[in-house]
Amino acid sequence: MTGVEPDSIRYRVLQSAKNFKTSWIELGQALYTVWKDKAYKEWGYLTFDAYTQKEIGIKKPTAMKLLKSYYFLEKEEPVYLQKEYSEAQSPASVPSYEAVNLLRLAKSKNTLDKDDYQRFKKNVFEEGRDPGLIKKDLTSLMRQREELSPDEARQKRKFAVIKRMVSTLNTLKMDAEAQKLLPAGILKEMSGLIHRLEAEIS
Repeated sequence: MTGVEPDSIRYRVLQSAKNFKTSWIELGQALYTVWKDKAYKEWGYLTFDAYTQKEIGIKKPTAMKLLKSYYFLEKEEPVYLQKEYSEAQSPASVPSYEAVNLLRLAKSKNTLDKDDYQRFKKNVFEEGRDPGLIKKDLTSLMRQREELSPDEARQKRKFAVIKRMVSTLNTLKMDAEAQKLLPAGILKEMSGLIHRLEAEIS
């Protein structure tokens, strides 16, 4: 917002637009904390879905996208959560949670390489591209990449399955550790299994 007078109506509109577009990150962070700590149970809700729908009026698919998009930024692209970055961005380039969620999905696709991911990242964070266009490009590129030989396709499926297993086991292990639900021996075995699975795709 360089060159715009801070006390002008133009500045106020730009600032309000930015606050509106970045508020999903704050909500995603709060929802992630509630989900991770199972705080909703203390408030009388049996499930996270029931809490989000009844108390804050957000349906499950939206709540999970917000939560996962925030967690993705925290884990994979933490620079975009920094205040300095946020303040330097123009409202037009601030990404929506839908766009970040698509980037998260792109990152998890074994059919896409690092260059593909960097291109989508630029579309999301530098250009503020519309989620509909990002989804269209992502679908098209994945179709191109998946036109492989049967052996290559089988190997890709194997890697994808193992990657999902590792991700699920890591989440379950993290949850079990945080809540102290399992003995240390079992957690150690889970870590061993995760390492063996990771070795299959390294």
